[in-house]
Amino acid sequence: MNKEFDIIIVGAGSAGCVLANRLSARPDLNVLLLEAGDKDNWVWFKVPVGYLFAIGNPRADWMFNTTPQDSLGGRSLAYPRGKTLGGSSAINAMISMRGQKADYEGWKASGLTDWGWDDVLPAFKRIEDHFLGDTDHHGSGGEWRVEYPRVQWDILDALRDAGEEMGIPKTEDFNTGDNEGSGYFHVNQKNGVRWSSARGFLKPIMKRPNLHVETGVTVESLIIENGRLTGVAALKGKQTCTYQAKAGVVLSSGSIGSVQILQRSGIGPAESLKAAGIWPLQDKPRIGGNLQDHLQQRAIYKVSNTNTLNQAYHSVFGKARMGLDYALFRKGPLTMAPSQVGIFTRSDDNQPRPNIQFHLQPLSLDRFGEPLHKFPAITVAACNLRPTSRGTVRITGPTASDGVDISPNYLSTDEDRKIAADAIRVTRRLMSQPTLFPYAPEEFLPGPTVSDDQHDLERAAGQIGTTIFHPVGTIAMGGDNDPTSPLDQRFRFRSLEKLWVVDASAMPFISSGNTNTPTIMMAERGAEMILEDLKA
Repeated sequence: MNKEFDIIIVGAGSAGCVLANRLSARPDLNVLLLEAGDKDNWVWFKVPVGYLFAIGNPRADWMFNTTPQDSLGGRSLAYPRGKTLGGSSAINAMISMRGQKADYEGWKASGLTDWGWDDVLPAFKRIEDHFLGDTDHHGSGGEWRVEYPRVQWDILDALRDAGEEMGIPKTEDFNTGDNEGSGYFHVNQKNGVRWSSARGFLKPIMKRPNLHVETGVTVESLIIENGRLTGVAALKGKQTCTYQAKAGVVLSSGSIGSVQILQRSGIGPAESLKAAGIWPLQDKPRIGGNLQDHLQQRAIYKVSNTNTLNQAYHSVFGKARMGLDYALFRKGPLTMAPSQVGIFTRSDDNQPRPNIQFHLQPLSLDRFGEPLHKFPAITVAACNLRPTSRGTVRITGPTASDGVDISPNYLSTDEDRKIAADAIRVTRRLMSQPTLFPYAPEEFLPGPTVSDDQHDLERAAGQIGTTIFHPVGTIAMGGDNDPTSPLDQRFRFRSLEKLWVVDASAMPFISSGNTNTPTIMMAERGAEMILEDLKA
């Protein structure tokens, strides 16, 4: 099967759906959007709490795992990535978070002259349909719906009070450029239903005559003839497909998927490509390097004299009430994001800006996919917002079925280990505030036997550390001062014409918070840049 289009977008995830919307808005462009996963017509892609059933389910998740990490006691972590229209925005935490103004000013200072806060803020506002309406910080009428959460918990309000007792101010909006403080996360939902990028950007324009969407198509590699990119080779079921691209190809398969396609095409670190059975066309050591991710120290505290989701989960009456609340009012625990309240603060007084983020949850469990604990408890998870550890993504064979080696290299720097230990100290200080005395918090993880000694805390951080699924940076943009970077600051692949990479892999440095909304923003700007390039 051989078909020809103007533009081929590979990956209908958070970025790909935005790209399809914006590029197909130009009626003379014949646009093809390819998605390896299936359609998003499963009920758990709509009910917000469905992440509990989607993560770890091969219907919705690519089921990646990291390599065993020495710093985590040899553990291998599940590494969920969305496998459907909407990609990871169909299974993620739904937290709308931009990061900090200083993040983007740092991008600009590194050489990305068009990526300062004043450059990205208009795009953040343009994509939004925010419950706060048009303000200096937010927009309305865009495709990316943002709402206030539809459930609150006394214990989480008490945690905000405890933060205030230790000097952390309360805030109603984390997305003004300075996210310091405690508050309820704003969420990507509409009337109690998950709002993925597919629901916001793709579904409304699916009937455009110049847009073609195919699911169940796995792109094996780029087609490069005489040094020119001409299209992509793919599998649809067992059928080999060739799609020709007259104007170019946009990779938007994410920090893992886009790397795999490039490396299977012979573009990547030469020695690792040879080891995987691929002849290197271009020796590009930075393709699949620079992997950055947020590692959290997931502390758990037993509590008393308050309701948590643990009790309701193990109660027939509690489950019935949750179901009725959702069915009748689209409210209650079934609308919950994995974390409802956040705290952004400093791990020590020498930090110039908030460098740790707490995700606070009125529940506890050993890991996603397993039942909640039977005792009432909360999770108080703190992550280092700007880790200095860097990891790698490497294919293990020449075909898509051969898998991938993901090694985040967590806690591999002295700075990251120190911040992880300090984050546990801040957690303990938070939980010892007088406001929480009525709830009698009792540390379950890392546990009372773990002292405040630096060595003990660093070891404990590795034992309770887990990813919050924010891989970025593996095909990073760079300025004119960084000619070996895979991409220029307009997402153009430096060593192959007619190729752009627009997804979280293009981030040079991880943002200080959840990474989905920054990825949406980057796709909004990327589409604009691609359209400008096509006119040139």
